[in-house]
Amino acid sequence: MQLLIYVLNNEELLDDLLESFLEAGIKGATILESTGMARELASNGNHQIPIFGSLKLMLNEVRPHNRTIFVALEDEQVDTCIGCIKDVVGDLNKPDAGIVLTVPITRIEGIKNNNIES
Repeated sequence: MQLLIYVLNNEELLDDLLESFLEAGIKGATILESTGMARELASNGNHQIPIFGSLKLMLNEVRPHNRTIFVALEDEQVDTCIGCIKDVVGDLNKPDAGIVLTVPITRIEGIKNNNIES
């Protein structure tokens, strides 16, 4: 089992992404509003951090929040889930596409396992 964590920078794509998950058989996810460290520091006007002026300007003009999506998956569902993300968002190596990572789940309790077969 894996926990997939995806930071979606463009909140406007959230509904399309969740619909893509459903179509792929991924029925459960938790979504949190989040903010990256650089964006938070820039928005607080902390001039002691080494951020280039243009980057700081860009961070202030771009959407102030992200959505962080957590999905518990069977190992074989991970590639499908990442494929959904790439289909909706595009190339994850491009700027402002967000980041995705997975970590092993050694134990899970307290949820109906929508994505996980017992």
